[in-house]
Amino acid sequence: MTINLDNYGLTPNFKQAATANQGQLARVTAQHRNLYQIMTETGERSATVSGKFAYEKADVTDFPTVGDWVMVDLTTTSAVIQQVLPRQSILAREGVGNRSDGQLIAANIDTIFICMSLNADFNVRRIERYLTMAWDSQATPVIVLTKADLCADLPEKLASLADVSLGVDVVTCSAKTGVGYDEIADYVTTGKTVAFIGSSGVGKSTLINCLIGTDVLATKTIRADDDKGRHATTARQLLLLPQGGIVIDTPGMRELQLYTGDLDRTFADIAALATECKFRNCTHTTEPGCAVQAALQTGQLTADRLASYQKLQRELTYDGLNSREREQEKVNRLFGSKNAMKHVVRQAKAKNRRR
Repeated sequence: MTINLDNYGLTPNFKQAATANQGQLARVTAQHRNLYQIMTETGERSATVSGKFAYEKADVTDFPTVGDWVMVDLTTTSAVIQQVLPRQSILAREGVGNRSDGQLIAANIDTIFICMSLNADFNVRRIERYLTMAWDSQATPVIVLTKADLCADLPEKLASLADVSLGVDVVTCSAKTGVGYDEIADYVTTGKTVAFIGSSGVGKSTLINCLIGTDVLATKTIRADDDKGRHATTARQLLLLPQGGIVIDTPGMRELQLYTGDLDRTFADIAALATECKFRNCTHTTEPGCAVQAALQTGQLTADRLASYQKLQRELTYDGLNSREREQEKVNRLFGSKNAMKHVVRQAKAKNRRR
């Protein structure tokens, strides 16, 4: 049986990139430490990275992750990953614990559903943190507020998100009533990849089970005694939906430290105010002529939002880099190098000329 990889999100750009490399094309569907599950035209296989690949890649973010398109050498007994194709988007966070390197969550995503339940888990500052990571990934974020049937003050919570959710769709849903599920399904179309992220117990697995139409994933509710989530998903995995589209489930995140982020998109209001500051390098603290501080004094900007912005700004790995260096860091993460990015652009232009 031949597998149609188009159903797994294969785009013309990835097809073109594959023609310039040796091996067979596959998509990573799961990862278990150093072992990967991949989907090829001949079916699903277990795979490892080649010794050369492991030797040449110094950064853990260079290694495959769920959602990556890879070139593999296939035999009847083995599958060896030789190369990761340039990513169109990459979702990453700071390594857990004392690690300072990045930890990849998923790659080549079109839409990221940021899930948060409308109970004691609801936290505006956490939404800002997730959005900062999501905007930087190059995918489109959507805020999904779950457990609406347990919320007695929905209008107030939505109002508190007004500034935070600028330019972002917000979907309110409930597993008990079914409200909002059709809206989520509208984002998941054939060939498109979506990912669900959020804390444990907010209902990610329940949402995915609804999209699949059966209870494929284990679900665990938030504990009633302390409103703390319990892990249901223990590993990232890519699932093909029966109606078309691909979904990536991720384990709940007890801690979310930023690896890189796009503060200008998450805090578009502060970014706009900053353009009116007297000094281009204004830190928005004590400088004269600071438009951000002026907005704080008039009530146009809240102290909590500014404090959140400044905290995330300090936390970002590339804090202190200029705009050119930040852009170079993003290019390196997505493509590996500027030369690799130029190669992808040239391929796309050549293809457009042939049309």
